[in-house]
Amino acid sequence: MPGSTIVEDIELIIEDIGGGGGNRPPGGGDDGEGGKRRGPQSPSSRRYATAIILAILSIVMFFMAMASAFIFLRATSKLWVPLRLPWLIWVNTAVLLLSSGVMELARRRLALADIQRFRNLWSAATLLGVLFLIGQLAAWRQLIRAGFYVATNQASSFFYIFTGLHGLHLLGGLCALFYVAFRRFERAKVSRTVAAEVASYYWHFMDGLWIFLLALLYFGK
Repeated sequence: MPGSTIVEDIELIIEDIGGGGGNRPPGGGDDGEGGKRRGPQSPSSRRYATAIILAILSIVMFFMAMASAFIFLRATSKLWVPLRLPWLIWVNTAVLLLSSGVMELARRRLALADIQRFRNLWSAATLLGVLFLIGQLAAWRQLIRAGFYVATNQASSFFYIFTGLHGLHLLGGLCALFYVAFRRFERAKVSRTVAAEVASYYWHFMDGLWIFLLALLYFGK
């Protein structure tokens, strides 16, 4: 299942990029030049593009299968009971979107070789991601207090499944963010620029996936 291997997928993608840099010295420099030196048609770039697309597509197919089951049961089941989403879900969504925005500001500072500002902003984006997961657990607690559990009805089951699986995949993304935040790149086979790029692509994808799931839960309730 994609959720059990996403951390390994990210590490393989990062190492694959780092291993294909030709005569590039270890670490690749933290000055933001790594991405500029590698042309879009280089073998390592093609491997990177293929790897990240396959990783994302595997997750998309998995969630599309779950979404299809949701839509089918919502339309045909006579036992479906609409579920009112916890208000905290909307706060969590804003936190996750803010995390992506801060991450892009961090990448801009990295492109300008402002490593200290990059670290500060990247750490802030990572912290917001952690807060999102904590907020999701708090939303679960709100539902439990209201008497809705996984097995209460079909709607509540899908809510826990969607939010739980998304949170599991997001946890893999947090591992990548922590990797970028704490790795000593002067001893790494991959540059800080490339590692940040890979992590941000996956993080933004998880944002988009969450918006899709939220819309599905809201309009399908």
